[in-house]
Amino acid sequence: MVKRNSTRSWSGVCDRAKTVSGSNPQAVRRYFEDAFQAYSIRSNSTSSETGLVTGYYEPIMNGSRVRTSRYTVPLYGYPAAWKRNKPNPGPSRAELMESNVLRGSELVWVEDPVAAAFMQIQGSGKIQLDDGTVLRFGFAGTNEQPFKSFAQWLLNKGEITRSQATMQGIQSWAKRNPRRVEEMLNANPRFVFFKELPSNVSPDLGPIGALGVPLTAERSIAVDLKAMPLGAPVFIATTRPLSKQSLRRLVMAQDTGTAIVGGVRADYYWGTGDAAGELAGRMKQDGQMWLLLPK
Repeated sequence: MVKRNSTRSWSGVCDRAKTVSGSNPQAVRRYFEDAFQAYSIRSNSTSSETGLVTGYYEPIMNGSRVRTSRYTVPLYGYPAAWKRNKPNPGPSRAELMESNVLRGSELVWVEDPVAAAFMQIQGSGKIQLDDGTVLRFGFAGTNEQPFKSFAQWLLNKGEITRSQATMQGIQSWAKRNPRRVEEMLNANPRFVFFKELPSNVSPDLGPIGALGVPLTAERSIAVDLKAMPLGAPVFIATTRPLSKQSLRRLVMAQDTGTAIVGGVRADYYWGTGDAAGELAGRMKQDGQMWLLLPK
């Protein structure tokens, strides 16, 4: 934050933060109240103070370094040929699946093609091998195709209702319609590639966000970088998934994503594993946001 070019200086608040005890909630509160000014975020197009808050998480799946009768779905690294001559845009998912472009780029194999597709949407994940080893994978690039929602495709075809347009609802549909899973997956032309991350990091740390630091469960959000600076504190007021239970807290803008567009728009990081996935998959709430900038 200190090094980033900005119309505001972050050096003072960053230096002051080093003197604040993180175990003293009152001191933390005084620091933010004294050092920052809160600005209400509004939509550029409508001037509305209310926007959309969705959720994301870091999935964990069982897998194998080699293909087996159980693990048949590959996760791919960035194609070697594209590192020298990258097409823009690259082939769609359907075209990639029918070609030989990805052959030899397999990093690991998992069981469920839908779960693998959702890991692409999340952009990172953990794979647990049968011997207990946990591998971490992060975002390595895309085929530069636009993202299109599986849920919207199913809604347009009348396959699910609006209330079923969640990660869990999509997975349930896939289990009932195994022969149409590839058709659904190909509805999203975007394809995400992974890279294996170092194994010497703590398994408790979240994935690395766009800021370059590990995300913290329920304290990190992804934002539109055209609307607010990466790394800034943000106060968010929304509700928990599928409820009216208030969720109001200070978070940090530590990540971004192609689907996060607009000022009053955030993707709330719930953490790692199935419980976090349950919450992230159901979160589609109205919310308000206040950007905190140095006084």
